[in-house]
Amino acid sequence: MAKGFLPSPRGTNFEAKTTPVVVWSCIMASTGGLMFGYDVGISGGVTSMGGFLKKFYPGVYKRTQQTGLESDYYSNYCKYNNQWLQLFTSSLYLAALVATFFASYTTRKLGRRYSMLIAGIFFIVGVILNAGALDLAMLIVGRIALGCGVGFANQAVPLYLSEMAPTRIRGALNILFQLMVTFGILFANLVNYQTSKIEGGWGWRISLGLAGIPALLLTVGSLLVFDTPNSLIERGKLEEGKIVLKKIRGIEYVEPEFRELVEASRIAREVEHPFTHLLMTKNRPQLIIAVSLQIFQQFTGINAIMFYAPILFESLGFECNVSLYSAVITGGVNVLATIVSICVVDKIGRRKLLLEAGCQMFVAQIVIALVLRAKLSDNTNNLDNRSSILLIIMICIFVSAFAWSWGPLGYLIPSETFPLETRSAGQGVTVCMNMLFTFIIAQSFLSMLCAFKYGIFLFFSGWVVVMTIFTWFFVPETKNVPIEETTDKVWKQQWLCMICHEEMQDLTVYGV
Repeated sequence: MAKGFLPSPRGTNFEAKTTPVVVWSCIMASTGGLMFGYDVGISGGVTSMGGFLKKFYPGVYKRTQQTGLESDYYSNYCKYNNQWLQLFTSSLYLAALVATFFASYTTRKLGRRYSMLIAGIFFIVGVILNAGALDLAMLIVGRIALGCGVGFANQAVPLYLSEMAPTRIRGALNILFQLMVTFGILFANLVNYQTSKIEGGWGWRISLGLAGIPALLLTVGSLLVFDTPNSLIERGKLEEGKIVLKKIRGIEYVEPEFRELVEASRIAREVEHPFTHLLMTKNRPQLIIAVSLQIFQQFTGINAIMFYAPILFESLGFECNVSLYSAVITGGVNVLATIVSICVVDKIGRRKLLLEAGCQMFVAQIVIALVLRAKLSDNTNNLDNRSSILLIIMICIFVSAFAWSWGPLGYLIPSETFPLETRSAGQGVTVCMNMLFTFIIAQSFLSMLCAFKYGIFLFFSGWVVVMTIFTWFFVPETKNVPIEETTDKVWKQQWLCMICHEEMQDLTVYGV
């Protein structure tokens, strides 16, 4: 077992080992990401299957079977443009947005572990409704149940991972959640590729039903793991918290870290209304940055590709089976690049990964737009083999950049940003904003593709420029800082926080 010390700016070293208990707990908890990823990946493949479209969206199915007609209605970019089809994907994220408000309360009052259990139960209910759907209403209700599970899982799991992990590998263990998301997407793409070949057009039921595997893993896993010491101490279970702290650190003497957790808990209990406290001047920079990261994460355009990869590839001129195969390739790149992030995030740091990826994503999207402008018109497809291969390579370059930066760090940075007294509330707002803008992209992408055509990639590349500039000026580095000490060591040194601190001092001087 690896052994190390966690440096404290207060002059205390928190001894810790990377124990099997920590690794096991984090792997089980991160299966929530596996379920989330499967939901993300499965929707695009299912909505491109003829049997699924014929049963629930016959108008769209008719358009996909007719080609070469000189009408925007039948254009390469517009044939999947249907608000109800987009609702199948986006309803999950709208439900997750609402569920987040309840998840924030349960995560704080019942603990991270029970919130993950609730997520697992919602996932199981949603899987049953989706796999057995008889009409569109049943299908959408199932997606809503899955969305509630996503809301609870995305609220609890990143907090759980950050609080369980030793500081020196907190980034790597937290990114396990995003790694599981990428595995879920890849698994979904592989399943869709196989089930699309089933004669009779009912393969989509298998695709939706196999989501039960990660749902059961999360449900059972949440019953087998400990809650975090931070959560136990926060809820007044001091002795139990100390016992768990000893188990996850692999040592008997944990007094320095335990005292710090108790002190953080004492401060947290003094805050009666954490959401109100979150809006105070001293917490405003953390909130602004956490919320901005969620908005920017969605406006990279990644979920437009992940949600609708097979549909997107078909719209770009690929055959159905080829489009599903291409989605598998991008899913594999997504997994490999996330593993890269796990290996380097605690060495290189968060900021450098975000900045490098911004440049890489910008170049890839510009090249994609130029190729489409030259080779793909509304009603004809002039893509040759070289152009097709170049498109796939550029999409893979874009996906890899996102997977080792904005994907995992969009969850990691907020989870280690807020102090304990506002951590659940801050994570709740973070997940809420993520789900809101995920819903917006999911509900509008096919319509935007129809309206903007190749320009959709120019639209997202413009946002990549904005978010890269934002990172340069606003996002501080949090690697190798104990989670309960980020406020003192990082945020009090950040220039925006220093301005807010001066504002607070001025208000105090004037008696406000």
